Amino acid sequence: MGTVLIVLVVIAVVAGLVFALMYNGLVKLRNKVENAWAQIDVQLKRRHDLIPNLVETVKGYATHEKETLERVVQARNMAAAATGPQEQAQAENMVSGALKSIFALSEAYPDLKANQNFLNLQEELTSSEDRISYARQFYNDTVNRYNTKIQTFPSVFVAGMFRFNQREYFEAEGDARGPVQVSF
Repeated sequence: MGTVLIVLVVIAVVAGLVFALMYNGLVKLRNKVENAWAQIDVQLKRRHDLIPNLVETVKGYATHEKETLERVVQARNMAAAATGPQEQAQAENMVSGALKSIFALSEAYPDLKANQNFLNLQEELTSSEDRISYARQFYNDTVNRYNTKIQTFPSVFVAGMFRFNQREYFEAEGDARGPVQVSF
């Protein structure tokens, strides 16, 4: 009887340890997903902060291009108000399209194209786009690991018990799936 009790206790302890390790692994992955989303948010905010400066710089050279500038500002405001990966992705695609039209204006205005402030802002936005791209990829990779973990045996049971829900990927839509074409 004593040996059976010891075996049962050992099995219970091992099961408890496995359960705790699975739960802690899921919590770590969930936190990584949230951190990855926060990094996307930081980079998007950086880009959103640069846009008003770009618009002001362009205004001085392209005063009759008011509609283009308003589209950029409107897209930025919509992106700043977006929530969740899908809504954020759609709004950011609009921002990218609006920025393309501003950069296209530089072709029509040689003085703007040569303006050092415009060139600096353009470089900063390009750098932001690279950072956003990396942050999106890291987020999607992390979401993939998390979603896989909560769907695979045996952690699927722990995930179900503690309501670890699947996360959405940050996906580009339509024309945003291809590279951004900006000519200078």
